[in-house]
Amino acid sequence: MAKDQSFDVVSQVDMQEVDNAVQQTVKELAQRYDLKGTGSTVSFDRAAGTISLTAPSDFVLGQVKDILDSKLVRRGIDLMALDWGKIEAGSGGTARRTATVVNGIDAEIARRINKEVRDQKFKVKVQIEGDKLRIFSASRDELQAVIAFIKEHDYGIPLQFTNYR
Repeated sequence: MAKDQSFDVVSQVDMQEVDNAVQQTVKELAQRYDLKGTGSTVSFDRAAGTISLTAPSDFVLGQVKDILDSKLVRRGIDLMALDWGKIEAGSGGTARRTATVVNGIDAEIARRINKEVRDQKFKVKVQIEGDKLRIFSASRDELQAVIAFIKEHDYGIPLQFTNYR
């Protein structure tokens, strides 16, 4: 058995589940009496990781966003994984809003997590590896204490703990 135990802190979103939630939202827009025929659209660009909403007014755009949010939550996607932009005015009085799906931990957030873990004087080593963090320790109890510490704090993105060994 290896001397050091480790785990990874990642922020990943299942793009297939996001796609399924968008498809369910499109179906509901076509079926709901109050939104049928309004010209509201929802589209998902998997390659860019963006969701685009278009509606005839800000109010209807809010309703479409609420429907999408409920479908995402039902599919197990944390709403913090979406970074919503501002509402933009489109042609013909329409409103548009775009969300980017956050995949991976930003370097600034990774440094912040690293600093906060070090400030707590845990007996661990933290390595930033691209868009994830790997935390090492000789003691599994220390690793579990670090997991509990990170779960207590809000970093603005959903975090998962993987590869625990």
